[in-house]
Amino acid sequence: MDLASIEELLMTADPTMARIGEGVDLHHRQGKRDAARELFAQLWTDIGAEQGEPLHVCVLAHSMADVQDEVAEELAWDLKALAAAERITDEEIAQAGVPLSVTGLYPSLHLNVGECYRKLGDLDRARDHLQHARDTIGVLADDDYGRLIRTGLADLADRLRESGDR
Repeated sequence: MDLASIEELLMTADPTMARIGEGVDLHHRQGKRDAARELFAQLWTDIGAEQGEPLHVCVLAHSMADVQDEVAEELAWDLKALAAAERITDEEIAQAGVPLSVTGLYPSLHLNVGECYRKLGDLDRARDHLQHARDTIGVLADDDYGRLIRTGLADLADRLRESGDR
């Protein structure tokens, strides 16, 4: 993801979201991937892992996926993020100051899961998640973040076509 788009989403008054933003900055801006992974691992413990507040679990797992060395591990984290998204309410998002609705989280989540499945050679699941992302993309504005996700979806569709897919 584009760093400015991520930072915009994580610029909230919520202290946990702010710490996740610090990890994203470590990874993307400072190039300290291992340090980001360590911070995310500590945060994972601090929030109570998958039993934590769903928004924190979702955003942290989504960020943790980006610092994994193995695609299977990246997928595992992205699936945790997707599962947590199903428990988030718009009220929780609003209270955290995140400028999206719950449905606005799904295009990015499905994009990342679909890309992982593509890398792992499971093209059917990759197509399924691409379609889920396309089904929800209309909730995103035509801003930098929305364009970033739309471009990612187009790129995933192209890579799937190159793999002999539809």
